[in-house]
Amino acid sequence: MHMKKILLFFVGATLAISACNRPAEKETVNPASHVAWSRNATIYEVNIRQYTHQGTFKAFEQELPRLQKMGVDILWMMPINPLGVKNRKGGLGSYYSVSDYLAVNPEYGTKQDFIDVVKKAHELGMKVIVDWVANHTSWDNDLIEKHPEWYKKDSTGKIIPPVADWTDVAALDFSQPGLREYMTDALLYWIKEADIDGYRCDVAGMLPVSFWNETIPKLKQLKPVFMLAEDETPKMHDTGYFDATYSWRLFQMMNQIAQKKKTADKIDSILAVEEKIFPADAYRMLFTSNHDENSWNGTEYERLGSGARTFAVFTFTFPGIPMVYSGQESALNKRLRFFDKDTIPWNDYPLESFYTTLMQLKKKNSLIASGDSGGQFIKVGTSNDKAVYAFLRKKADKKLFVILNLSETDQTLSLKGSEFAGKYKELFTGQEKEFKGVDKLTLSPWQYLVYE
Repeated sequence: MHMKKILLFFVGATLAISACNRPAEKETVNPASHVAWSRNATIYEVNIRQYTHQGTFKAFEQELPRLQKMGVDILWMMPINPLGVKNRKGGLGSYYSVSDYLAVNPEYGTKQDFIDVVKKAHELGMKVIVDWVANHTSWDNDLIEKHPEWYKKDSTGKIIPPVADWTDVAALDFSQPGLREYMTDALLYWIKEADIDGYRCDVAGMLPVSFWNETIPKLKQLKPVFMLAEDETPKMHDTGYFDATYSWRLFQMMNQIAQKKKTADKIDSILAVEEKIFPADAYRMLFTSNHDENSWNGTEYERLGSGARTFAVFTFTFPGIPMVYSGQESALNKRLRFFDKDTIPWNDYPLESFYTTLMQLKKKNSLIASGDSGGQFIKVGTSNDKAVYAFLRKKADKKLFVILNLSETDQTLSLKGSEFAGKYKELFTGQEKEFKGVDKLTLSPWQYLVYE
């Protein structure tokens, strides 16, 4: 943490204080540096409303030991604030229509209930980041009456939504210094009150980047926090204050490959572009589902079909920070309603072991650490790169070799090169295998192999 400068007032020489009695300064933290605990972390998005039948913090708290055992490191809580009633969509309204930044949604419980969840997560070694909706408020947020000058307006002076279809929210105007100060204080409030560990910033790119560049260092002075921007532009990483941004390009590419609109080798073009435009230490968040995609564009099984697990393996082993959405460990194949209660059907967690294996790999294997502390990424050529994607993560003499059949047909192929040569154990089966550098293998449809 930054140490506030301590001014020592001396009244005459007799009050001089010897150096040995001065307060020791705290270690300075670079506001542009990643928190160490994020390097090998998996993010897990928590939809409190739909997570349990009760839809409360207290009910969710009972799930924490299970998530900790899986290997979850960062709990991303969808917005915890009260939701607007005016112009509400559906029965319960959008999660992202905030009526009070300094309070907790009573449907979820009390402020103390939330504080208790954070405390319990910390006791179990997990961190908590909160979804923050800075770009807009509900139409019945008190700020509209108290500070109408903080809102965007049309030519007639009427307050407007940020996007025409977002009729349940009103757009804030971040050219207003008073709004910037208020929003910064609100962000600081939850770190102080609940000891949270950072934020996922909703539609972060719709706000001026200067706001984030002014605000995030203030948060990091209070506590080293993790900051995730819902954005995909390199400008969010220019200062290094944001730790992670979304990799929608890879998300869309996975969908297109699964739907036969693209071939596996096209992944390389995205990697080439992103290596040029993003800093080496910028985290890109990889995912196969989230609250928006699940509700509006289809479940992972609608979009990825039988390749859903294969692409999940990809998100955990390719450079980036992986994210799992509520219910994916239960093979959630249902579009959850966005504006109404729609509890996740857990069905005995059929993919819990699968995701546990991946999360523990991310946690323990330094080769797939996020940012530039991970191992070197080496693409491994095959005799059919349009169907099979293979790569090596390497650091010194340590290797992780990943082979993914991104097609619905059997593939018999040869591997090119020799850098992957060595003795391995496959992550999911425990089968031992030696690659000699001139190797052939046959893969079943959508087969994934992860060799340590």
